Amino acid sequence: MSAAALEQLPSCEDAYEVAFAGRSNAGKSSAINTLTNQKSLARTSKTPGRTQLINLFSLDENRRLVDLPGYGFAKVHSSIREQWRGLLSNYIEQRECLKGVVVMMDCRHPMKDLDMQMIEWCVHLELPVHILMTKSDKLNNGPATAAMLKVRKRIAEYPDVTVQLFSALKKRGVDEIHAKLNEWYNIQAE
Repeated sequence: MSAAALEQLPSCEDAYEVAFAGRSNAGKSSAINTLTNQKSLARTSKTPGRTQLINLFSLDENRRLVDLPGYGFAKVHSSIREQWRGLLSNYIEQRECLKGVVVMMDCRHPMKDLDMQMIEWCVHLELPVHILMTKSDKLNNGPATAAMLKVRKRIAEYPDVTVQLFSALKKRGVDEIHAKLNEWYNIQAE
């Protein structure tokens, strides 16, 4: 389902939600499709900023993935960007069943100001954060690992923030993010 306001979202009773946030060109939809093993669950586009509502994907009766509107890059009117920002703020600050936020960033351009603001905001709200450095297939292993280590160093002061490399195309890092989601969804490993 999609929602333009918090009032349109389903009840939080007995629910677990994990939100995916990132700049408009970070690859959120591709990552969600890869993680759910679906080709077109979340709509992908070559044009950044297509996610304009809060999109919820039910995994079962109690667990949902949440695709939030992207921040930053989208070429839309400033009033629409402000509307997205308000929706994003309300969701992050008020959603009681939110168990963690996956902050996605292109590994070639990590830790932009808006990414850091999102991380610090979540830390302030005592929400755990997992950074998914997407598009790692665009770099060789050495530069990709170096970029991740640089991000780890930058977030070292935040114990509830973790980071990993990810590629939707090569399915790199899928097991690692699944383990993090299982932890947040309170799913015991078998």
